[in-house]
Amino acid sequence: MDAQLKKGVLELCLLQCLAGEPKYGYDVIQTMHRHFPEVTESTFYAILRRLAKEGVADTFQGSVSNGPVRKYYRLTDSGRERLAKMAEDWRRLREILETLGIA
Repeated sequence: MDAQLKKGVLELCLLQCLAGEPKYGYDVIQTMHRHFPEVTESTFYAILRRLAKEGVADTFQGSVSNGPVRKYYRLTDSGRERLAKMAEDWRRLREILETLGIA
């Protein structure tokens, strides 16, 4: 798959993973890795860090347990807006591809 196309798809999928309740970063990565086994964990973490830097995702520290402090992610209002826009763009792209007989 083309790298640029995959980058956008991965961002859309990560945003969707974060759309519900806050999630522990490692759990998000494991979910994504099941669907995209060829993508490295570092790639997913890089996208999560970028989303946080852009204000689309928020991070916070979870309760301390017997192990290290866990970093959790959740969407901001801006993140929900981006997810809605990207999902709509994806739906329109699918319609175009179907019209062209590609999908």
